[in-house]
Amino acid sequence: MTDASTVLRARLDPRARQGAFVAVVGPSGAGKDTLMSYARGRLSGADGHAVHFARRVITRAPDGGTEDHDTLSAQAFVEAEANGAFALSWVAHGLHYGLPAVVDDKIAAGATVVANLSRTAIPALRARYRNVAVAFVTAAPAIRAARLAARGRETQEEILARLARAAAGEDEIPAPVNVIRNDDTLEAGGEALLAAIRMAGELARAPLDL
Repeated sequence: MTDASTVLRARLDPRARQGAFVAVVGPSGAGKDTLMSYARGRLSGADGHAVHFARRVITRAPDGGTEDHDTLSAQAFVEAEANGAFALSWVAHGLHYGLPAVVDDKIAAGATVVANLSRTAIPALRARYRNVAVAFVTAAPAIRAARLAARGRETQEEILARLARAAAGEDEIPAPVNVIRNDDTLEAGGEALLAAIRMAGELARAPLDL
């Protein structure tokens, strides 16, 4: 039996999605994947079943040291995108990124979905889902530079250029946003992200204030 408030919400907002989406954004080297891994490990029982960490598809091979993602060639990605394989897709740093279509099913079922996202994809995300929270993870430039160097993907010059681009764009984050400074311990940053995830789920489940 359909709850009357659910029907009313759908009439007021055509985005018939009842769960929540937590977009984890921030500059490279801020530690987004590390904090997400921490939060995933802390969620268990009823909490764990209600939260889904989306596995991204990227046109880049995994490096074994950071995010564990699925890989497609650029041509295969475009073909998959045309066939509706992604709930959301975007381009950043010359690469294609996508979240699988199952994310729609998770949101519609009332789950909270968490994913590492580009800030440029947030408007499309908010257009697709009603309940969107943005967690902006950041850290001091020196800390980000050290983390980027440890990955071994870029030269020192490329890292400095990346840090400069990130600094120039930090004021462009679409509000509202929850800022998480990941300069301290893993536990401190991880617990802050965990709190943001739980809060997003609680707000999505709250009755609509008419």
